[in-house]
Amino acid sequence: MIGSMLLVCCCTGCGSLSYDMAYHVDYDVSSFNVITRQETRTAPAFASKLCVAAGNVQSDTVDMSHAEAAGLFGLDKREVLFAQNIHTRLHPASLTKVMTALVALKYGQLNQMLAASDAVNITETGAVLCGLKAGDTMTLDQALRILLVFSANDVAMMIAENVGGSVEHFVEMMNEEAARLGATNTHFMNPHGLTESEHYTTVYDLYLIFNEAIKYETFNEIIHMSGYQTVFYDKDGKEKPFDRQNSNQYLRGERQAPANVTVIGGKTGTTNAAGNCLILLTRDENGSPYISVVLRAEGVEQLYEEMTDLLDEIHK
Repeated sequence: MIGSMLLVCCCTGCGSLSYDMAYHVDYDVSSFNVITRQETRTAPAFASKLCVAAGNVQSDTVDMSHAEAAGLFGLDKREVLFAQNIHTRLHPASLTKVMTALVALKYGQLNQMLAASDAVNITETGAVLCGLKAGDTMTLDQALRILLVFSANDVAMMIAENVGGSVEHFVEMMNEEAARLGATNTHFMNPHGLTESEHYTTVYDLYLIFNEAIKYETFNEIIHMSGYQTVFYDKDGKEKPFDRQNSNQYLRGERQAPANVTVIGGKTGTTNAAGNCLILLTRDENGSPYISVVLRAEGVEQLYEEMTDLLDEIHK
């Protein structure tokens, strides 16, 4: 009779385990909690190629007192270099759009022509908008660049409706992809990240999602852009020019990463509920990649100060 037991990898880093793993989606902590079945054949652990941490990984040199949660993940060695509340469910604001882009890249075509419907009419005060109107058209490639560089919420709705057939179905696709990646503390309610009570994720789940997104060359190219210029068209074929800078202050040259750390790109996010949020892909002088996340910082200044502190851990 086949027995079963729960194996919990409660340490930083990870390695291969000789068990047949069946991942269980109901666990409170994502990805490194797995069910093992005692069988003769072997298979790598679900998390054998991931960074894992059961709790906080602190450093005396990182001041994260003005943010709710943060993490620094070394991808080559699969190390968690810093972790603060990385499994706490929080509002992600526009970091949601990393998943929106991932699903669009997975299921759409870059040359696919998108058409806006009335779904793009977002009226929430302060929401970042590209100014789309029903009948406007652009390619998915253009839309993804506006989505990730300028963080336009109306473009997120257009992508969702066109790629998913409806916004509701696209959000289902986002949640299915999160489950596939092991992001079990994540639940999306929309494709843009404007606040809804049941729209949440964690630092660790964002690492999983971002780690998947950077497998796409187009995603890496876009998140590295300091700005984007293009032209799309209204329902009558009239040109509508677009020209915006990236909100990422590292890419705009307004903030400097620590010595020997290069910021490749990332995504910003801000709402009242989420505070100030940032996820980055960086590389050290040897080209080794890192993912860093800060959620719910108290302000923009604190966000970048604490992210810089976090990146400084790469050489500690």
